[in-house]
Amino acid sequence: MEAKNLRYTLEEFYDLPEGTRAELIHGIIYDMSPAPLRIHQELSMEISSFIHQYIKKNKGKCRIYSAPFDVELSESTVVQPDISVICDRDKLTEKGCTGAPDFIIEITSSNEAHDYLTKMNLYRESGVREYWIVNPKTEAVTVYCFSDEPTVTSHRFTETVTVNIYKDKPEPLLINIAELLG
Repeated sequence: MEAKNLRYTLEEFYDLPEGTRAELIHGIIYDMSPAPLRIHQELSMEISSFIHQYIKKNKGKCRIYSAPFDVELSESTVVQPDISVICDRDKLTEKGCTGAPDFIIEITSSNEAHDYLTKMNLYRESGVREYWIVNPKTEAVTVYCFSDEPTVTSHRFTETVTVNIYKDKPEPLLINIAELLG
């Protein structure tokens, strides 16, 4: 990911040529790396499908979207999380989502610091309720819950992890990444 030193507006960002892989964070455009590795895509598909099936089975109102999907967090910030779960449908627009999703998952690739620092702080400040970083290199999941009493927990792919935004449901959402990957 490469940051350009100029400040851009939302309008200028949305005027980028179609197919441009970039994010706008505090007015700075970050070029995204080329297509991710196969394991990244496999994780994204398996996790997205599992969450989608859970929502559908439980007749939930939330919607799930995979990248590329624009999430406009402010007048100077548009990101493309790997997986976004939005429960307030009023936030959905033709372009994507305006406002913080309830749950975001990023799958690390070449610039891990961007996910662990920049995006973690950005999502916390923007009102995201839960943020997961899935790291295929270390086979670890870091879970940030940004509630009244924020928590951070780390898990192995072999552990079953509760999705906190669904923990109080009659049937909570539990994800075991090793099982998803088979």
